[in-house]
Amino acid sequence: MNLPNKITLLRVFLIPAFLVIYLVKPFPEIANEWVVLVLFVVAAITDAVDGYLARKLGQVTNFGKLMDPLADKMLVCAAFIAFTYTGSMHAWVTIILISREFYISGLRQLALEQNIVLAASSSAKWKTGMQIALIIYLLLPFPFTILQIAPLEIALTIATVAISIYSAVQYTYKTRSLFHTNS
Repeated sequence: MNLPNKITLLRVFLIPAFLVIYLVKPFPEIANEWVVLVLFVVAAITDAVDGYLARKLGQVTNFGKLMDPLADKMLVCAAFIAFTYTGSMHAWVTIILISREFYISGLRQLALEQNIVLAASSSAKWKTGMQIALIIYLLLPFPFTILQIAPLEIALTIATVAISIYSAVQYTYKTRSLFHTNS
């Protein structure tokens, strides 16, 4: 297994650690908040690092093509579900964001069956960036909690939902021919 794929797997293995520490809170409060934030940031950084290394080292693999986007979805969906469970996020936001992920995964599968590879669009990259920014914002520990004000949280949440929906609409338009096939 090459280095980029190991980094992708690291992201997958960081997800349960993130969830356990976020939900169980095994450390004193302030330490717990910092550990959770650092785990998430490290996991998010691996998203950029694994793809960069795979391309730079010429080590793009089928495993990486499948697992990298899957690991990204697992990471953000786990965070959104945990936030909903703890009351930090409204369920409707989580449902929209996760439904978008399933929908796009379905479109990708449908396209793949037609030998069409759907590359990540610029709006999808913005969507990922907004989701990660929202998660980091919600994880901010003391003393940064002063930045957590309702209007900013609402604006960031609405922007994340809006770009997620826009991205889904863009992918739907891009793949509209798939909806008219007889297969």
